[in-house]
Amino acid sequence: MATFQYIAMDAQGKEQRGTVDAADRAQAIAAVRSAGLFPSAIGEVKGGSAAAPAAKKQAKKATAPAKKGGKDIKINLKLPSFLTGRVKPKDLTTFTRQLATLVNAGLPLMRCIEVLKKQNQIPAMGACLNGISENIAGGGTFSEALTAYPKIFDNLYVNMVKAGEAGGVLEVVLNRLAEFAEKAQKIKNKVKGAMIYPSVVLLAAIGITAFLLTTVIPKFKQVFSDILGDASLPAVTEFVMGVSDFVQHNGLQIAVGVGALIVIYKVIGHTKGGAYALDVMRLKIPVTGTLVKRTAISQVTRTLGTLLASGVPILQALQIVRDTAGNRVIANALQTVHDAVKEGESMTDPLAASGVFPPMVVSMVQVGEETGALADMLTRIANTYDDEVDNAVAGLTAAIEPALIIFLAVVVGTIVIAMFLPMIKIISSVSGAGAGM
Repeated sequence: MATFQYIAMDAQGKEQRGTVDAADRAQAIAAVRSAGLFPSAIGEVKGGSAAAPAAKKQAKKATAPAKKGGKDIKINLKLPSFLTGRVKPKDLTTFTRQLATLVNAGLPLMRCIEVLKKQNQIPAMGACLNGISENIAGGGTFSEALTAYPKIFDNLYVNMVKAGEAGGVLEVVLNRLAEFAEKAQKIKNKVKGAMIYPSVVLLAAIGITAFLLTTVIPKFKQVFSDILGDASLPAVTEFVMGVSDFVQHNGLQIAVGVGALIVIYKVIGHTKGGAYALDVMRLKIPVTGTLVKRTAISQVTRTLGTLLASGVPILQALQIVRDTAGNRVIANALQTVHDAVKEGESMTDPLAASGVFPPMVVSMVQVGEETGALADMLTRIANTYDDEVDNAVAGLTAAIEPALIIFLAVVVGTIVIAMFLPMIKIISSVSGAGAGM
């Protein structure tokens, strides 16, 4: 038996240090994890291999505080920018699916990484895989290697891999991660795709209207002035010409005003109170609010269900879901649930009290807690809300498209009628003059 010293994180994210006796490093890691801890570095105190101290030394370099003037100064290890570049979600999903297939086929993890490195064509992912390979070769675990690339592998990904390593079911967890990412991306693409056509129609309406107001109407105004002189024009014509004059003479001010509104929106979004108010507004907007809420509930329940099914402790899973909720109102509700569960209570009461989650969700969570199948029940909730999001997107698209077409027709039609009415008056006056000769 040998003595191993470890640095680990508990379920609340706090650092724990200690020693454990084990026959080898693998058993030491298993012993630390069986205590509900997630090791970030572990090495033999005496007579250990060179790899284990190397990993321990690397972790200490990244986390150990330095002394200056009697005060602790935390050293932040910064990676080069080319090692922390972004990888598209689609590419990460493909990588995860391929890695799961290779691990499931029985290949060692290092061999899997090498295979994926050879077929990789994305520079950021290639640099990432090189770093992961070096970290594992130095005695680190796969999950430890992933933490060096937070822009590529988020907390959800890292913690699920940790749970998979602890339970010896890494291939199962990787498959779940790939399925989770695919379904999340599918919902996101549907929402984005549903907004493409309305956005194009709206931009076309704005472009056509701006062209008519700044180019066509001024020419008609000159014609009417030359032919009719000071004669009165129809009210709708006067209105359209007034709008045209305003746009021509205040174009710069309009552009500055629009830019100022965008800047104000961004500034408000970066303040705590303003961001919370915007998230409340997004949930309460009559038409799109329901869609936003259903999408958020689907994401939250699927994430929580996937984490629990992978063996991540409930408190840690709730923290991860809270941080990835994407809406501060829902994040606050999840924080309340986390605090209640930490005190030994169930999730049902704080979920119901939040007013964010519908009664159906609360009831299904309660059944899941009572039957011990909470992860499965959360996944069922997510599947149900995925279907509701699909139906909501289809309904919203079906309603928006004709509404925008009607809007475009009304705007252009009003301008055409406004220009056509004086022409009728001109034609009538010319015909009357010709008949009187």
